[in-house]
Amino acid sequence: MKDLVQSVELGVSQRRGANVTRPKVWLKNELVRVGLAESLCTYVMMAFGLGSVAQVVTGQGAFGQYLSINVGFGLGVAMGVHVGGKVSGAHMNGAVSFTMCVFGRLSWKMLPLYIFAQLLGSFLAAGTIYGIYYEAIHDYCGGNLTVTGARATAGIFATYPAPYLSLMAGFFDQVFGTAMLLLGLMALSDQKNKPAAAGSEPAAVGLLVILIGISLGSNSGYAINPTRDIAPRVFTAIAGWGTDVFRAGNGWWWVPLVATPIGGVLGAGIYKVFVELHHPPLSEQDGGSAEESIPLEKDQNICANVCV
Repeated sequence: MKDLVQSVELGVSQRRGANVTRPKVWLKNELVRVGLAESLCTYVMMAFGLGSVAQVVTGQGAFGQYLSINVGFGLGVAMGVHVGGKVSGAHMNGAVSFTMCVFGRLSWKMLPLYIFAQLLGSFLAAGTIYGIYYEAIHDYCGGNLTVTGARATAGIFATYPAPYLSLMAGFFDQVFGTAMLLLGLMALSDQKNKPAAAGSEPAAVGLLVILIGISLGSNSGYAINPTRDIAPRVFTAIAGWGTDVFRAGNGWWWVPLVATPIGGVLGAGIYKVFVELHHPPLSEQDGGSAEESIPLEKDQNICANVCV
C-alpha cells in the first residue's frame, strides 16, 4: 500500500510540474515495452477466459454455464485492453495484428514481436490455469486426460469442433467469426463514424467478444484468434494430453491458424469498402473542424484501446 501511495504521489507531482526523479529502472526501448505489455495483456485476457472455461467444465454446471464463458472471455478482453491498450494497442490476437499490417496500420517488422508476445502470454496463462485447477481437473476426469469423450478436458484450453462439424464448415465458421470481430473493431475505432466513446473502448470491445460468443460460438468454440488457440494447444500436448490434441476433429488444429487471418482481412476490408472509404471530410459533417479530419499516420496504431 505504501508503494501504491508513493506511486500516486509521484504521478500527482509530475502533473503539477514538480521536480521528481524517475525510478532507476525505466524501460526506454519501445520494442521491449510493447512486447512486455502485449504479453501481459494477453496473459490477463487468457487467464480470465480459460479460468471461466475450467470453472464451468470441472464444476459440471454448478459454477456457471456457457454464458459464463462468454462473459469471462469478454471481460477478460476488456481488462486486457486496460492493461496494455496505450502501450501495445492490446491486440491479444494474431489475426488482429496481421490485419493491421495488411492495411498499413502496423509495421510488418513489428508482427513477429506481437505474435511472439501473444504466444508467450497465452502459453503462460494456460500453464497458470492448469496449475490453479490441477486438482479439480484430475478429480473431474479421474486422472485420465482426454481430448474427446464424456470427461474430456482438453477443451478447457483450446478449441475443438462439434462432432457434426466438417473441416470445410468449420473453416468458414472461423473466417466469418473473425471477420465480424475485425469489422466491429474497425467500426469502434472509426473516428468519422460512431466510435466507442473515449474511455469506453475496453467495455465496447469486451461486449463485441461476448456478442460473437453468444451468437457464433457453438460450432467450434469461437477461437477467432490463432495465437489464443495454438499456444494452449501446445501446452496441453506437453502437459499430458499428448498428440491427440492435434489429431482430434480430423486434424482441426490448423483451422484456427489459417482461417482467422483470412477472416480478419476480409472483415476489415468489407468495412473499408462499404463504409470507411466513402466518408466525406469531417469539415463537411455537422461543422466538424479541419483538425478532426487529419488522418492517422501510418505508424500509429488505429487499434490502441480497441483491439483484441
